[in-house]
Amino acid sequence: MPGTIKDTEVPHCFRERHICTGYRLPHQNWRYYFLSLFQRHNETINIWTHLLGFLVFLVKLNQLAETVDFVRDPHSWPLLILVVSALCYTGCSTVAHLLGSRSELCNYVFFFLDYIGVAQYQYGSAVVHFYYAVEESWHQRVHGIFMPVAAILSCLSCLGCCYGKYRNHTLPAWVRKVGQVMPSAVAYAWDTSPVFQRLFSWSSTREDPALTFHFYQVVFLLSCTFFFTYPLLERWFPGRCDFVGQSHQLFHVLLFCCTLSQIQASHLDYLGRRALYSRLHQNGDATLFVELYVANLVLCAFIVAFMIRKLIHLLECKTKLKQ
Repeated sequence: MPGTIKDTEVPHCFRERHICTGYRLPHQNWRYYFLSLFQRHNETINIWTHLLGFLVFLVKLNQLAETVDFVRDPHSWPLLILVVSALCYTGCSTVAHLLGSRSELCNYVFFFLDYIGVAQYQYGSAVVHFYYAVEESWHQRVHGIFMPVAAILSCLSCLGCCYGKYRNHTLPAWVRKVGQVMPSAVAYAWDTSPVFQRLFSWSSTREDPALTFHFYQVVFLLSCTFFFTYPLLERWFPGRCDFVGQSHQLFHVLLFCCTLSQIQASHLDYLGRRALYSRLHQNGDATLFVELYVANLVLCAFIVAFMIRKLIHLLECKTKLKQ
């Protein structure tokens, strides 16, 4: 296996702020990048944190399937959507970090696919919160618009992330981050509003074990948002976090913890609040939300296809200018 190289030796789109070494060689065969899973470089921890997360969620799905009838119980489908979306974002992230260094085109395309995974996870979060965690008072206010708005916001999040990546060369780093974080932040505030209402009305006299895990997921999500937005450790210690200690690695770990807490909370809500959500969602809502999930996935795929088309045109123009 060839060794790693410095940031000055790779295309600009491969470079991460304050990460100076540990970059893999571009334009190698696919075998090189798959085998780099077992090599020390600046993406190793990013790959393994979400690869292990993917395997944990796969085990979690198998455990849930032993007690939850995902086939014949429509009320279980939102929980299934959440776990599938968690597998989607961890799987897409693993592929992006593993294979994105092969070429400039691969870097953009695989991370565009990663953003589809992020958007699907946002939708999965919205559906379990609205289906299981919502209180009747909030449901009465938003029941006709909550999931359509959540679907639109997840698509806008995908578009914002893709466009920020596409404009990687022409926009300042903080502008790209704002463009990527703001749509996701708005989506998170909307998607998690049922949980916020329950947390604000939390009383020690009411025994609700799911709320503890809901609280954990909020804390983990806010923490990982900070580390995604601000490269704290590598900025303080430039060159010393090239292998381990990167803020993005902490972001991966905290997001995994957030999702695991969220799955546990949603499972407890599924078991303990059945009387309430069965009454609130008795008109085929579960089927509608599954259909909306598929439509959301298709729309995000169209967004990515559009951005890839623009990207190919951009790369062709750059190639012509070099000739």
